[in-house]
Amino acid sequence: MANMRRAGAITAFATSAALLLAACSSGEGEEETPEPTDAATNGQAEESAEPVTLTWWHNAVAGDNGENDLGDYWQSLADAYTAENPHVTFEIEQVQNEDLQRTRIPLALQSGDAPDLYQAWGGGELSSQVESGYVMDLSETLADDIDRLGGGVSPWQHEGSTYGLPFTFGVEGIWYRESLFEEAGITEEPATMEELNAAVQALKDADITPIAVGAADGWPAAHWWYNFALRSCSQEVMAAAGVDRDFSDPCWVEAGEQLEEFIDTEPFQDQFISTVAQTGATSAAGLVATGEAAMELMGQWNVFVYEGFTDGTEEGIAALQDDLGWFPMPATEGGEGDPSAALGGGDGFSCYVDAPPECADFLSFIVSDENQMAFTEATGALPVAPAAADSVTNPVLVELAQVAGNAEYVQLWLDTSFGTNVGGAMNDGIVSIFAGTGEAQDVVDLMTAAALTE
Repeated sequence: MANMRRAGAITAFATSAALLLAACSSGEGEEETPEPTDAATNGQAEESAEPVTLTWWHNAVAGDNGENDLGDYWQSLADAYTAENPHVTFEIEQVQNEDLQRTRIPLALQSGDAPDLYQAWGGGELSSQVESGYVMDLSETLADDIDRLGGGVSPWQHEGSTYGLPFTFGVEGIWYRESLFEEAGITEEPATMEELNAAVQALKDADITPIAVGAADGWPAAHWWYNFALRSCSQEVMAAAGVDRDFSDPCWVEAGEQLEEFIDTEPFQDQFISTVAQTGATSAAGLVATGEAAMELMGQWNVFVYEGFTDGTEEGIAALQDDLGWFPMPATEGGEGDPSAALGGGDGFSCYVDAPPECADFLSFIVSDENQMAFTEATGALPVAPAAADSVTNPVLVELAQVAGNAEYVQLWLDTSFGTNVGGAMNDGIVSIFAGTGEAQDVVDLMTAAALTE
């Protein structure tokens, strides 16, 4: 079923991106920022309803590198929903992303004391939760929303049923500081690995750290291997691995070998193995935001993380945006993967299996067309609802949408696609390559061994 989920997401996400481009280039005048709507989409609660408290965990930690705007927006949605449904109140917990995904959610689900609404990234990770009986089936309750959002919902589906809804979806590539490229004499964005290697050398010659990576958090380092695998492995091999966990094709080892060759060029900052991704000025994002490093491989959300390192003024944010560029992961030589394929993923929410019905109703409220427009206006992030596409104004994000729309297919993050067990083993093996304690074959061995325990 993973193959079917991915195929659906690929087709529909490309369509959504095309709609996004059409809307963004329509030439129509700007509209005022919409406020969260005051009514739930699936029905109105009566004042005589029994009091309900919805617990809600999300990763928009207030004041944490630019995520405060999203945290404020989520609070505004909760307030708007309560205004229309006075019997519903919220207990919201903002949890740092790594703790939320790796520890808090898995332990809460296993304990039977889980939040009603929690952040979910779809793919194999969510499928494992579904198979364990932790997640509410939303297929019938939110059928209209599922149809309206289209194939972007696919990663949150399992065996034909829907267990969550996304609120944003996008692709990743390499963010860079244009001023540092200019200082190093780099006049064009690298389109091939040969050109990227040349850019790395030019930056080092100019005493500029070429690339920042938050290897201490695991997944940012692993994404380099993901991209090499995406270009080494055919779409058919990639899709089959998501179903049968067969990693016998030589392309998986080739991905590790390409990563080893790239690490040997010494493109990353000092102490990269102990650097975190997004927290603090010495994080990978902090190094790029403050001009201490020129590039970082990261998803569409990182523009807002970078903004969190400015002084917060319109002038400071504008100055950063004017100096930020983005390009797709450069093409590699050889391999069976399509050079236009892209890695992507999104953020969404799921309801715990024993959550009250108001959880599903509030999730519908979150992803309504009106609130998706408000979400994009408030945060600048890419929406999932096609009707909210014309709310995107950031030119770099429009470029990301164009890349997604032109991609042969968009592959869900591999650790998400393969699930917690195999995905975790894979990431551990990749980090060992970065640390110099592992080899290309080790990653495949770890993935295969993990798959045998499922």
